[in-house]
Amino acid sequence: MAKETKEELQQEKIQETVSKTETFLNENKNTIYTAVAVVLVIAASILCYQKFYLQPKKAEAAAQMYPAEAAFAAQNYEVALKGDGNNLGFEQIIDEYGSKASQAATLYAGICEFNLGNFESAITYLKKYKGSDEILAARAAACIGDAYVGLEDYKTALGYFEKAAGVVDNMYAATYLRKAGEVCEALGNNEKALKFYKQIKEKYPQTMEGYDIDKYISRIENKAE
Repeated sequence: MAKETKEELQQEKIQETVSKTETFLNENKNTIYTAVAVVLVIAASILCYQKFYLQPKKAEAAAQMYPAEAAFAAQNYEVALKGDGNNLGFEQIIDEYGSKASQAATLYAGICEFNLGNFESAITYLKKYKGSDEILAARAAACIGDAYVGLEDYKTALGYFEKAAGVVDNMYAATYLRKAGEVCEALGNNEKALKFYKQIKEKYPQTMEGYDIDKYISRIENKAE
C-alpha cells in the first residue's frame, strides 16, 4: 500500500510540474516566439553574410593576389606591398577587401614590411593574421618575433619564437627553437638557450639546424667553463 502511495505522490509531482510548464509557456509564449524569431534572423543573417558577401570577397581578393605574389616571390617587396600602378599590392588588397576577406594578403603584407625594415608596421599586420593553417600561423608568430628582434625587444621576441615552436612539430620548429636560443643568449640566459639547442639535437637532428647545432651547444658549454 505504501508503494502505491509513493507512486501516486510521484505522479502528482509530475502533473504539477507539467502544469506549471504549460502555464509558463502560455503566459510567455509571445516573448518566447519573439526570442526564437530573433535567433533565426541572426542565424540567417550570418549565413547570408558568409555566402553572399564574404565568400565572393575572398574569391575576388584571391584573383587580385597573383601579381603581388609574383613580386613577392621575386623579393620585390615594395611593389608586392604597394602595387605597381597597374596591379594592386597587398596593402591595397587589404584596404579594398578587408583582412577577413584576404588573410593571406595580411600575412604577405607583414612579411613585406619586415623585409623593408618597417618592424612596427610588420607587427601590426602579422598580429591581424588569423589563418587556420598551423604552419602559416607558426610562421606569422615567428615573423613577429623577428620584428621584435629588429626593435631589440628580445624578451618579447622570445615569447613569439616559443609560441611558433609550440604550434608545429616539424622541421620549421627547429628554426624557431634556434631563434629562441639566440635571443636567450642576447638576454644573457645561456642556460635556457642551451635547453633550446639540446631540444633541437634531440628532436630534430635531421634538419639544417640539427646538423649545425653542436657548435651552438659547444659555444654555451665553453662559456660555462
